[in-house]
Amino acid sequence: MVYLVKMSARAERDFTNLYNDIHAEQSDAAWKWFADFRDAILSLSHLPYRCSVTPEKDELRQLLYGRKPHIYRVIYRILEKKKAIEVLHIRHGARRKFRASDLR
Repeated sequence: MVYLVKMSARAERDFTNLYNDIHAEQSDAAWKWFADFRDAILSLSHLPYRCSVTPEKDELRQLLYGRKPHIYRVIYRILEKKKAIEVLHIRHGARRKFRASDLR
């Protein structure tokens, strides 16, 4: 079963900020990393349950991407009835645990 991957407004902002922060427009290596990250997020459409549950909230899951010390967390939830994945937040793995207010 294929799920539709949707990004919340917050996740879109996070993704755009990451693109700008790594200067993906100016570096082929940064662009490739960013494109591979995007593809990893989109791959959730095929096996959304493969990623672990977040330590903060059992209803949410996290995709970890990258290599230490540059690991990013993609926080998402599975909307089974709608057959959709909603990406809620993208953050650097070294940041403190998120709160509900971080998902706005």
